[in-house]
Amino acid sequence: MSRRSTSRCFAALASLMLVAVLPGAATAAPGAPPPLPFVSQLDLSCYRTEGYKPPPAELTLKHLNPVLAKLPMETVKLGERQQLCVPVAKNGEIPPPGIVDFVRWVDLSCYRIEGGAVNFPLTLSHLNPVVRKLGIQDAHVTMLSPEQLCVPVAKNGVLPPPEVLSFVRHIDLECYALRVLGIPAVPFPLTLGHLNPVLADRPKVDVKVGNARQLCVPVAKRGDEIPPEVLDTLQWLDLAKYDVTTGPSVVGPVTLKLTHLNPVLARLPSEEAVITEPAQLGLPVAKNGKIPPG
Repeated sequence: MSRRSTSRCFAALASLMLVAVLPGAATAAPGAPPPLPFVSQLDLSCYRTEGYKPPPAELTLKHLNPVLAKLPMETVKLGERQQLCVPVAKNGEIPPPGIVDFVRWVDLSCYRIEGGAVNFPLTLSHLNPVVRKLGIQDAHVTMLSPEQLCVPVAKNGVLPPPEVLSFVRHIDLECYALRVLGIPAVPFPLTLGHLNPVLADRPKVDVKVGNARQLCVPVAKRGDEIPPEVLDTLQWLDLAKYDVTTGPSVVGPVTLKLTHLNPVLARLPSEEAVITEPAQLGLPVAKNGKIPPG
């Protein structure tokens, strides 16, 4: 190797080392996207899927987000499946390369749970760039009782790539009812397009986004060993679920086979779900001004 080539190699190595030690540098461990770029681009279109009840399962949940770290652990029973939430893009804005590779594989099946009210006051701020451009104001809410647990699934046997699977399989969101304070929000329009390969041929849907009904926050199930680099991102994943309305449907229902991805629920059998039009939209938010790193 020439002296010039050797000098270039040392210079490149020095640059990489500098980035690694800079305070707050947004770096991603292998198999885990950085928090803010991932969380801010995750939008989930949620479809009603009532009618299926899984075998009995009792789960102990622990809060991951720093804002809710003082809330106690709780044990819940998995009830009837109520929704399937799948990743979408808004107004044709596709998440950037490297982020969309993870976002497109986040499919969550949501089951009814019950628990006591926490009555936790919060201020919610939108993170997604498309919504922020619309000038949507912060919402002052009170987090009430848990209503759903949303867990990762695959559709029709199509699994994420291994490096993505090792990340998305640990996404568990506990969804709480909300009391929204102040004047109800003014509905705003969005166009939703599917990102997951299984639903890529479904047409775009125009929706009007109404009031927030739930806040879904990250939790860990006892027995799920989450790698530190994955936890660093997942602890910031908060989604507010908003009611949406659509125009007259011109699209027929689609039947899907759901398979659980999380290690704790791997024993549960596959399920069949039928979806038609979205009923809610999960949008990424920050709580009390705590913005995800990155």
